[in-house]
Amino acid sequence: MFDIPDYKKIRVIVDTDAACEADDPFAIVHAILSPKLIVRAICAEHFAVEGSMEQSYDEIQTILRAMDWDIPVLKGQNGPLAQDKEASEAADFIIKEALREDDKPLFVLCQGAISNVAMAIKTEPRIMNRMTVIWIGTHGTAYGPIPFREFNAGNDIEAANLVLESETPLWLVPSYVYTTVNIGIAEIKRRIAPCGKIGEHLYNNLVDYNNSEGAGWTQGESWSLGDSPAIAIAINPGCGRFETAPAPHVEQDTASTTRPENRLIRIYKDVDSRYILEDFIAKLEMAYGDGVSGSFRL
Repeated sequence: MFDIPDYKKIRVIVDTDAACEADDPFAIVHAILSPKLIVRAICAEHFAVEGSMEQSYDEIQTILRAMDWDIPVLKGQNGPLAQDKEASEAADFIIKEALREDDKPLFVLCQGAISNVAMAIKTEPRIMNRMTVIWIGTHGTAYGPIPFREFNAGNDIEAANLVLESETPLWLVPSYVYTTVNIGIAEIKRRIAPCGKIGEHLYNNLVDYNNSEGAGWTQGESWSLGDSPAIAIAINPGCGRFETAPAPHVEQDTASTTRPENRLIRIYKDVDSRYILEDFIAKLEMAYGDGVSGSFRL
């Protein structure tokens, strides 16, 4: 691996529904292997299944064991804010890290429902101007009929609007951007699966999900690594084009509506998907390229 000057490094907290489907683990690994990012902790998020936060917590631990890395893993909210009104250990950590004096800026990289960040803000509003949130979520400013129910915002609409309408600096990666980070399963098998235990896990986990009943919405032999822009934008904010616009409001069906009075946020209009994928794969190959296990499946 390589290093970069210390003054260019940033603190990050990765907030992830890691067991939801198959893209979060790729983003988690990308964050850990990126020398610019000082990963202070990884927080487990819930998704639309009972016990899902615990499933995410377990998947994060599986990833860290496969990588042979030791990073704090924190349990998040057990469900949406309306159901889980007590601050989780993840929310408490976000508060403590945001209030801690440090010359390196703090970014919270959100790859699912945004309940942990919302609870942290609700519990301690002083943190709002002490961190930047990068969130994979909402339909952004593409107003009109929605192409699908947006999963991340839809898993906690109250939390989504709390963060969108707070004072917290927010860089939003909406659905029409995050769905463009596409990679073929053939490329994953050829380039990622041979990279040690973690490469094997990334490949097998994706193939298992792709072959499951829950993956009927997928294309069959490709995947959208839709959570990876949260990591890539933290590394290189210029890897996509963005606008500054009023934060959208998320309706119950997850449609975005305009509220001109809302504060201004950064909303990405596109990202360089090939840069994101090649940066991740190169780092994985440098770290684990000699660790072929040979047990990944077709």
